[in-house]
Amino acid sequence: MDLPRPDSDLPALSRPGPLLGGRRFAIAARRLVTCDPSRASTGDPLGVIEDAALIVRGGAVEAVGRRHEILHPGAGIEIAFEAAGVVTPGLVDCHTHAPWVGSRDAEYAVRMAGGDYEAIAAAGGGILASMRAVRAATTGELAAALRARLLRMAALGVTAVEAKSGYGLDEASERKQLEAIAEAGKDARLPRVVPTYLALHALPPEAAGGRAAYAGLVARSWLPAIAAAGLARYVDAYIDRSAFSVDEARPVLERARALGLGVRAHVGQFADVGGAALAAELGAASVDHLEQVAPEGIAALARAGVAAALLPVASFTLRQAPPPVAALRAAGVSLLVGSDANPGTAPTESLPLALALAVRLYGLTVAEAILGATREAARSLGLGDVCGAVRPGLRADLAIWDLPHENAIVQPWGTPRALAVLRDGEVVAAHG
Repeated sequence: MDLPRPDSDLPALSRPGPLLGGRRFAIAARRLVTCDPSRASTGDPLGVIEDAALIVRGGAVEAVGRRHEILHPGAGIEIAFEAAGVVTPGLVDCHTHAPWVGSRDAEYAVRMAGGDYEAIAAAGGGILASMRAVRAATTGELAAALRARLLRMAALGVTAVEAKSGYGLDEASERKQLEAIAEAGKDARLPRVVPTYLALHALPPEAAGGRAAYAGLVARSWLPAIAAAGLARYVDAYIDRSAFSVDEARPVLERARALGLGVRAHVGQFADVGGAALAAELGAASVDHLEQVAPEGIAALARAGVAAALLPVASFTLRQAPPPVAALRAAGVSLLVGSDANPGTAPTESLPLALALAVRLYGLTVAEAILGATREAARSLGLGDVCGAVRPGLRADLAIWDLPHENAIVQPWGTPRALAVLRDGEVVAAHG
């Protein structure tokens, strides 16, 4: 399939039918960003191959290298895509609240006019507004909204998405969100989905006994039932000044570990209350936000190998200062970038926008941003042996861009710039 040259005019995005049928084929690219550490060097952390080709067989990458090495005379391999621009691994969005319904546009307008997020939440807006919408929706309605959102994310180059519950705030509604994630996750023509039970997000209005009692109920009853049903791979908790304390979150996250589930945590979005140290103690896969984190918390994360998921769309929306990226980098903490897609503080579905803001506002290099939304993000989601890089043995999750260089991916174009997006070697989104 010949693809238009970079920066050419393109027809509207559409979702095609099956194209490749699992057969063996090749992709040729003027520039291939592998994100393969075995190809990385001091001057090239992305492992770029110029004038490259790769072979896909049965949905997996079979071979990668220079074009003349892979497509030598007599190879007899069909070139399915001839890319004049850059090809990368499919993007991996490590932090989203994607299964939501409803709109919080009114509070967004108030916040843009200077309203305070924590005050809006205390008055029954914020998470509680989304709670009311989720509780009123059916599982089918949630799944349909999520499918549509995932398809739009795919159009932006995304092939894997972490999706959190956390807007139901009672057992039945949290399960409903997780069941919607499971339903959408069955569709192989959408990005692969990693389900997270956001067990502690906010206190529901009917809760008696305060946050500690609510967290105890979650740990004793709701969490074991959700784990037994296989509805979550990770458990998350919002540990912050106006959310849950370390003492309130500990029994939930410890129970998650005991049940064989991974741990993630929202930490330090508004204040450092010790969440980083707890996450490090429990071997969390990531701590997310980190606008406020002390040096001792950073040191604990580094010792425990906990990744830092940066969410610049939310801090931009809330007019917050960036996290201490230089200190995290210096400590050797792995940096991830997520969209934080949600209806309130990060009303976007665009991981490329988050990458652009991570570079512009947080000071990440282009290579750090791309690795944080490919290889490092996949590793944090337990997908490191599935996707996140272009190397033999991994699934053929790929983005073929209408861009001449990976630097251009982090420019905030505001429109889809992926010519074709493949998951398991099949096209999930394409122009034309």
